[in-house]
Amino acid sequence: MFRTRFLPATDDRLSVTYHVRADAADIEARARAIAVEQSVEMPPEAIDDPTILADIVGRVEDILDLGDGRFAVRIGLASATIGADAGQLMTMLFGNASLLDDVTLADCVFPPGFAAAFGGPRHGIDGLRRRAGRPGGALTCSALKPLGLPAERLGELAGRLAMGGLDFIKDDHGIGDQALAPFARRVTAVAARVRAANRATGGATRYVPSLTGDLDQLRARAAIARDEGLDTVMVAPLVAGLPAFRALAAAFPDLAFFAHPAMAGAARILPPLLLGTLFRLVGADATIFPHHGGRFGYSRATCRSLADGARRAWRDGATAIAPALPVPAGGMSPERVAELLDFYGDDTMLLIGGSLLAAEEGVTAAASSFASAVRRHGTTGRS
Repeated sequence: MFRTRFLPATDDRLSVTYHVRADAADIEARARAIAVEQSVEMPPEAIDDPTILADIVGRVEDILDLGDGRFAVRIGLASATIGADAGQLMTMLFGNASLLDDVTLADCVFPPGFAAAFGGPRHGIDGLRRRAGRPGGALTCSALKPLGLPAERLGELAGRLAMGGLDFIKDDHGIGDQALAPFARRVTAVAARVRAANRATGGATRYVPSLTGDLDQLRARAAIARDEGLDTVMVAPLVAGLPAFRALAAAFPDLAFFAHPAMAGAARILPPLLLGTLFRLVGADATIFPHHGGRFGYSRATCRSLADGARRAWRDGATAIAPALPVPAGGMSPERVAELLDFYGDDTMLLIGGSLLAAEEGVTAAASSFASAVRRHGTTGRS
């Protein structure tokens, strides 16, 4: 194990950490190559502008031996190369380096003023709590599925879930604008059923439609949702593109945004950074991710770090970046409610889909039992 420090971090650069597989004899050269690749992408000796050499070329700040042929390489990248462009941020963090199959983007520390320029969530945890009418305790959510149900059947299903007292009901992310359930017809049908259930129960269940398509379509569908009286929507930022996601959040400041993790596994970016920090930075009010022990392979440590990154206090000068709500999902069951709440605490939304829809006692009874279990449990500490 060894550590090599080259240059200190500076206030005008992003301090970006990559995990690199390499031989110890090669790691310093690899680190310098990544610093160049992620900045000027040409031999520094061919650059005759001293300002570019001093201010723009990436700098190797630190190399830490992680053992087993893995190294944490920290590189300083000039914030002047990014501005407040989410696409350019991803390009500078991992554009060309993502093509190197032995490099993973692990972490990033932003310089002063950087996060404030992006703004972060507009509503955050407090805004989602106000929508649900729940100032304390964990929130609940389920999903409309399967893909292929017509709009009216999805509406019926949403009504039955809402009668059970859930806080949020979202579209399955695979439900887009298919012929069986066109977006506008689906939103109208589902919203009507949820409103009827709320009138019957006195509840405040929110329907969260999934927005898909190009930027023009995303804007049009967000407007349809807003005009239907909805105040929360869902987008998969890596499918839509982070710049489109940020533009949509800026264009509809009255809407809260769930970020779905679809395609996150296609990028070698550690989930705590991608889903917990970067999605929050570009405007996600809630970030959905697979909890350990479900259908996907995230570890307890990854889930803990992701949730902590979404909720941690984050100030950038005078600007407070609102916390995003962690939404663990992916094969969860009501039997795990106590375990999940012990692990995540109150500032969490539990998302259980298929287990409720397949419950023998029926969807409404299963949803009611799930919601009651969450509200009854409270927080008993974090394991």
